[in-house]
Amino acid sequence: MTVSREQIMTAAIQHLNEHPAASMAQLAEAVGISRATLHRQFSSREELMTALGHRAHDQWHQVQVRAGVTAAAASADPGVIGRALDTLLDGLVDVADEYGFGLTDYAMAVHPELLRRSDELEEHEIALYAAAQRAGLLRADLPARWISNTVYGLLVAVRESLRRGDVARREVPRLLRETFLTETGTGTGAGAGAEGGGRS
Repeated sequence: MTVSREQIMTAAIQHLNEHPAASMAQLAEAVGISRATLHRQFSSREELMTALGHRAHDQWHQVQVRAGVTAAAASADPGVIGRALDTLLDGLVDVADEYGFGLTDYAMAVHPELLRRSDELEEHEIALYAAAQRAGLLRADLPARWISNTVYGLLVAVRESLRRGDVARREVPRLLRETFLTETGTGTGAGAGAEGGGRS
């Protein structure tokens, strides 16, 4: 049976989420193919990890598109911004669930093209957090980049909690939103219009 490149990546993701340091031989076994077959598709572990990184970044980008991050960041409407935040956080949970190993993978963190894409995507989210600060939804005394780092830390917590079975998958979006807003929210709801001074 022929196994496609996409099928290999999907199976590799599932295995890496449980065994982040898996070798090519272990990944080939997990996929159910020979090491030679795996190497015909990906000449090295680095090439495979880079391909998985681009796939994860593609999904991250789609989450931002569905949330309307760019339009919301340019808006002054607390309702628009609040809905974008909710949709973004829910979507990021899905990314962390599927590509959790990549959140702390060193090879992905230092790959120049993946790093460029990550920085670009993060800047879109930082702009949204800054807009939420100006709209009075998030605390204005926190740098917007710190808020972004807080979300990243929570996504690592999501990955670990799901991996260990600490929480039910259906509870994760609520837990993430509530924890996020407890630390960064103003508690005033979407109707507030306080001006914020967070850095972006």
